[in-house]
Amino acid sequence: MKRNLASQQYQKVGLNSALANATPHQQVLMLMNGALGSIATAKGAIERHDIELKGTSLSKAISIVGGLQASLADTEANEIAQNLDNLYTYMADTLLKANIESSIEKLDEVTQLMLDIKSAWEQIPAEHHNTQSPVEK
Repeated sequence: MKRNLASQQYQKVGLNSALANATPHQQVLMLMNGALGSIATAKGAIERHDIELKGTSLSKAISIVGGLQASLADTEANEIAQNLDNLYTYMADTLLKANIESSIEKLDEVTQLMLDIKSAWEQIPAEHHNTQSPVEK
């Protein structure tokens, strides 16, 4: 048990270090990957009927989506940011429903939406990776 806790702490320190040294672009990608990983874990938990893991994984995914949403800037005037804001709200709501219904289909839907956003984010030219995007704070 102590070994597992030590491993978790080591991973947490590594993640914090990676986040601290990442560009804003990389930080957003890390959050997206974290959400995708949590959704995948929840999907496996549903298949194994592991209700506790499903709940904690989906809670984490919802929290990450909320973090992505909170990072949006100027959602009033920026159409892209407004659209992302609406999409993140939809994704969080769908993840909540997936938790209540143990719905793999809803998880697959959110996964595909996140993959689409991630793909678009990855297309941002490298020269803009160190600058703040007009859609993030």
